[in-house]
Amino acid sequence: MDMLHIADLEAAINHWREHAPAGVDAALAPELAALAEVYARMVIEHRDEQDAAHLPAAARRAWLDWYARTPDAPCIAVCSTAQGDAVCKGCGRTEDEVRDWPALSPWAKRAVWRRITREGTALRYTRYVERAQQHGHSFQGRPADKHPMG
Repeated sequence: MDMLHIADLEAAINHWREHAPAGVDAALAPELAALAEVYARMVIEHRDEQDAAHLPAAARRAWLDWYARTPDAPCIAVCSTAQGDAVCKGCGRTEDEVRDWPALSPWAKRAVWRRITREGTALRYTRYVERAQQHGHSFQGRPADKHPMG
């Protein structure tokens, strides 16, 4: 079952807040209003996830429009699954996730992104971030002092 996690919903809301701010009349952009309704319901009901199949059409479109602007795969071109590892040392995905990535839904891909970010053990989150920080660079457009994806 495809699930929308509240963290991804918040990221989409923040995207639309930046790219479609409220107008002079203080009305929310349609995308933002659609996502805010889902967010409010989740908060009131104390839920971290929402079944993607039950999203209102406008909220689904707004979330998918945000998703289309995010990096697709966490690959950093250091794939150790090709060398027999069950979990890639470069990106943190399992061999099955790497193999099946093109067929995964956006919701399933985001679940993998959340897991590998939370674990933070892959080179994507250790060695390369540390090197960038040592040289004062940002990681995926984020300030060097912030953790990627967070």
